[in-house]
Amino acid sequence: MSTIRLLPSHLVDQIAAGEVVERPASALKELVENSLDAEATKIIINLDDGGLGGISVVDNGFGMNKDALLLAVKRHATSKLPDANLSQVKSYGFRGEALPSIASVSDFEISSKAHMMEHGWQIRIEHGSISSPIPVAIATGTTVTVRGIFEKIPARRKFLKTQRTEAGKCLEVVRQLAMTKPKVSFKLNETGKNLINLPARTDDYSGIRERLSDVMGSGFAKEALMLDANKDTTSLTGLIGLPTMNRPTTQHMSIFVNQRSVRDKQLVGVVRAAYGDTLPRGRYPVAVLFISVALEDVDVNVHPAKSEVRFSDPRVIRSLIVGAIQSALRGNSALATSEGGTNLFNRLSLRTPSTKTASIHSTYYPKKNVIDTGDALETQNSTFKDVSTEDMFNGVSPRARTNDENDYSKIEGQKDFLESRLGAARAQYHKNYIISETHEGIIIVDQHAAHERLVMEKMKSELSSKTIKTQMLLLPEIITLLPHHLEAVIHHFETLRQLGLIIEAFGNDSVIVRETPALLGEVDAQKLVNDIAEELVGLSNSTSLEDKISYVLATIACHSSIRSGRILSVAEMNQLLREMEITPNSGQCNHGRPTYISLSLSDIERLFGRR
Repeated sequence: MSTIRLLPSHLVDQIAAGEVVERPASALKELVENSLDAEATKIIINLDDGGLGGISVVDNGFGMNKDALLLAVKRHATSKLPDANLSQVKSYGFRGEALPSIASVSDFEISSKAHMMEHGWQIRIEHGSISSPIPVAIATGTTVTVRGIFEKIPARRKFLKTQRTEAGKCLEVVRQLAMTKPKVSFKLNETGKNLINLPARTDDYSGIRERLSDVMGSGFAKEALMLDANKDTTSLTGLIGLPTMNRPTTQHMSIFVNQRSVRDKQLVGVVRAAYGDTLPRGRYPVAVLFISVALEDVDVNVHPAKSEVRFSDPRVIRSLIVGAIQSALRGNSALATSEGGTNLFNRLSLRTPSTKTASIHSTYYPKKNVIDTGDALETQNSTFKDVSTEDMFNGVSPRARTNDENDYSKIEGQKDFLESRLGAARAQYHKNYIISETHEGIIIVDQHAAHERLVMEKMKSELSSKTIKTQMLLLPEIITLLPHHLEAVIHHFETLRQLGLIIEAFGNDSVIVRETPALLGEVDAQKLVNDIAEELVGLSNSTSLEDKISYVLATIACHSSIRSGRILSVAEMNQLLREMEITPNSGQCNHGRPTYISLSLSDIERLFGRR
């Protein structure tokens, strides 16, 4: 039997390095965090071959004298826990492991000079072997150079990826840290090529938005919704993208706790849940959240890389996040991102102009400029007298239009609608898309997708107030289902009853539908029940009841909404636009797709070469 013995110090350092340094980006993160803890306002980073060849970090922080420099490269030596209290961690680093861990697996060099010193000092460490400090000419601050990470540890080196992948990981590290420190300028170069050049910004509202615009892109920062909420000693700020700005992964969701970037699956789940049914299944929002918690209420020492935290009361955090996000979305419910319009513009601008004219329904009015000035007519709202919201929700067939309704004077009377967010209806395109005009340009609305959302939000409102009305079928309908579909429906009888769908078991392989939600009007009960059954089977067992209700509501709403191919009158189109403007979440349909896209007048003029 082998004897227990102490490991050599260099091997201990290499094992510890495995907890801190997984790849070049891990080392870079520790070095830049040290610069930020040193109150640097300017940080310059140079990578060689994505960090595989080398990493250099230069800052203008307060620097170190000779004695401090000698201690900095020793394990568990730090200046960041003056009270030796792990419940009061105010800095990024605090364990004193980063520098010695990095130095144990690389050729490491650190130079530093404190303010008012005549010269700085430099220490070199070659894979754990420390040399004596030597004087060096350097500006106030610290410069760290790391070469050949894992070069002498081939078992670790072989797991590193390509130069491009490692450079991308380093880029993401700098982006994350830059979001939390708008007053610090960052410059990142990789093998002579500049990847990031972020000027210093202020740390107020406008400065944070500017920094996030620099990092996340101007499109996100311009359209994102600002969060600012607090509860007791906890606060939440940041920017969240509209639901139509969604991505297939969580890569574009950044969460910071006390300015520390964290990757916490529970927090990601809370953010995703806060968006609810406004996002397509399997998609995630673009968001940057800054959570500030009292130091004693959060433990940052639960993960070697400090990428996870533990809250003393996670319920407060969940409540704050969900409440703030849902409040912001409700306040901007009719908005949709400009991504759809931008994509349309880009695709149109790449096409060769065609002499073919698109077929537009007869609601198109070519007589004269629609925004021609003139007195508002008494008949301005007359086209609405035979149209009600209830008619639209209940699936009443559209009334036939009269020649009088298509008279230009009626359109002239709609010019007040140009002031509205979604403008005045001008045409129905291919019997499915409403073209409306605003002062800024045009808007294209998917009538089916938009009405889906209107119906669903109305049903959600009735469900919350327990006022869902049902209609009894004159002849109850018997529907035969597949065994697994039947099981799912029977298991959720009570849930479906709450939604106004009264179903009972009938025989061994069927159900009987006795009542349906009155909001649906005439509905194909067989298709509706089959679609709901398929939806319930597709939902995992881990899906919450609330989510299942949302998915079923979406399915029900889809069956009652205005169908593609249905011809709408001008009044009906305008009624739909007005309802969208006051309905929560109307910027996206029940499946998370946008209900409308907009093109600015300047974009249209560029398409025709006028700009």
